Amino acid sequence: MSLDTETARRLRDGMAKGVLSFPLTSFHGDGSLDPEGCRAHVAAQLATAPGAVFPACGTGEFFSLDEDEYRQVVTIAVEEADGRVPVVAGAGYGWAQAVRFARIAEEAGADALLVLPHYLVAAPQDGLVAQLEQIAARTRLPLIAYQRGQVAFTADSLKRIAGIPNVIGLKDGHSDLDRLQRLTLAAPEGFLFFNGASTAEIQARAYATVGVPAYSSAVHAFAPEIANAFFTALQKEDLATAETLLRDFYVPFVELRDRVPGYAVSLVKAAARLRGCPVGPVRAPLTDPSAADLADLEALLTTGLDLVGASL
Repeated sequence: MSLDTETARRLRDGMAKGVLSFPLTSFHGDGSLDPEGCRAHVAAQLATAPGAVFPACGTGEFFSLDEDEYRQVVTIAVEEADGRVPVVAGAGYGWAQAVRFARIAEEAGADALLVLPHYLVAAPQDGLVAQLEQIAARTRLPLIAYQRGQVAFTADSLKRIAGIPNVIGLKDGHSDLDRLQRLTLAAPEGFLFFNGASTAEIQARAYATVGVPAYSSAVHAFAPEIANAFFTALQKEDLATAETLLRDFYVPFVELRDRVPGYAVSLVKAAARLRGCPVGPVRAPLTDPSAADLADLEALLTTGLDLVGASL
């Protein structure tokens, strides 16, 4: 597959125009899927002009969805996007299971797949490449590889995966700028890269220096006003605004996020609930924030929104 397909072009354009949205998956209080809550949340995300929408990925608790729930989540995103922005669905586990999800996403009308890190085991570079080869051979959808955790490509492996039909890009969650620079230099022209670090805004300027200005934004899931203000500040090289947002909102948010494992998703959902978005609780093994942490989150969110002229 050419790196100049319509999907690749739309993603490239979207990455230049806005942050990448990773919607939350809504659950009822009893833990069952809430399709209407999902629809309302995706619609609200789309109303703030993200560059693309990535349903059922890490922030969307892909790891807790069964296949029927996954189908509903991806279908809702495709219906709400209605062709306005690309829809890139998550798919993961071992390649055989990833292919099952890929086929569902294809049937639902997704434009591409984000291949999440495989389940649990460490693997050599040949195995990491083979994982993508196996998936690519069994779907028509373009693939974006996600390196995080036990998945980290070398420059030689990057060249190999860029040669696989269907593979059009890489999301990086390691924040190893030395490695990332080597990967961008090894990639063919047109290969897509974006910053997928947790709370990516913290490192957005650093990533841009190695040729990766595009990034995903978990903050966009609950405060698109903050996320878009930060993105605009970077685009305009308004460092004073960017640094104010980093110092007074993003850094304290990361410090709060780091208090408890899993808060990278739990806090995002809690913040969305504070703003009236019907996303419900997280599913185990994640846990919702404690009362004390929720109070700190509300105070911080109020501060961040005030910085951009918005309110809770």
